Amino acid sequence: MNLEPRTWHLEPFPLFSLHIDTARTWRGGQNQVLLTVNGLREIGHRAALVAHPDGELRRRAAEGLDLIPIAPRSEVDLSAAWKLSRVIKRLEPDVIHAHDPHGIAMASLALSLAASSLKLDPAFIASRRVDFHLNKNSFSRWKHRQVDCFVAASEAIRQMLIADGVPAARTVTVHEGIDLDHVVAAPAVNVHEAFWLPHGSPVVGNVSALVPHKGQRHLIEAAHLVVQQMPDARFVILGEGELRDHLERQVREYHLEKHVLLPGFRTDVLGCIKGFDVFAMSSITEGLGTSLLDAMACGRPIVATSVGGIPEVVEDGVNGLLVAPRDQHAMAQAIVRLLGDARLRQRMGEAGFARLGERFTVEKMVAETAAVYARVAGTSRAAGTAYPSAGG
Repeated sequence: MNLEPRTWHLEPFPLFSLHIDTARTWRGGQNQVLLTVNGLREIGHRAALVAHPDGELRRRAAEGLDLIPIAPRSEVDLSAAWKLSRVIKRLEPDVIHAHDPHGIAMASLALSLAASSLKLDPAFIASRRVDFHLNKNSFSRWKHRQVDCFVAASEAIRQMLIADGVPAARTVTVHEGIDLDHVVAAPAVNVHEAFWLPHGSPVVGNVSALVPHKGQRHLIEAAHLVVQQMPDARFVILGEGELRDHLERQVREYHLEKHVLLPGFRTDVLGCIKGFDVFAMSSITEGLGTSLLDAMACGRPIVATSVGGIPEVVEDGVNGLLVAPRDQHAMAQAIVRLLGDARLRQRMGEAGFARLGERFTVEKMVAETAAVYARVAGTSRAAGTAYPSAGG
């Protein structure tokens, strides 16, 4: 696959944005933060990053980036908020962009602590990447009222924010993006050799944290049905999380030890995806699903559930097949259909790559994010940020 040289749209009025992500682990959200920060710097903006001092995001951040190590111990950590307030007063950013719930809380408190000494109020942007309803406790309601604009990773998330009481004018959808150059350059992994799979066996892959809303137990139930029709099929579920023991027990109960593997976290995920015949996502809820974007960038056909923002990524019958959540029978049928039709897999893989190049590139995501900054910075505070009807 040959890609055109990357071209960035240069903003006429570069802004200084301070980004906050408090996670210690590395998941799709942290990758989006890094892509955003690096992309903004490439178009001429200045960007600084507040990250967990022992976190993977800080470790992977590029040299030359302003890095500030702060990690709140809880949602309401006044000590961490005070440290951040001093950073805000020292750096005087045009925009503060919080990328996770604890980051929103810390930034809200820090802005309150620093308010009396700030020359100009920075615009306060908050990313929302999950399709969960906002919390309704009093502190959550307060912190969300401080936000000038919510950047939703999918239209499904934006509509949920509006349903929770956030005014539509303070919401915008910016789909997450993938660095196509990086994905294309990633070396392919021979998954049969890497995971000791039978030569020539069809491989279904899944990449996500092993947590309840990702629904891997339903994928294992679907695998149990698939191998009854296609005994050579193998399933590789990459990721770590709280459900590992439960999922391993489920594999044993179904006697699928030779058919379903849980190799854990790997750094060569993109290469592994290139070795899958089908990419499957069994989520019960899903904001957008950046691993789906990775699969599309790798030219893989997809079977996924029709929840959250997934239908904005996967067009049923075009670049994948959509099934109802928790329906292992429908998922099994879709997987069997794709595994049994090489031409359909190729057509859907090519369609997914084309769709991603049109709608989900990092360049498009960064340009749209910069446009949000330009619109909100310097105006939202003057207009007032409180919206009493906002949900928690």
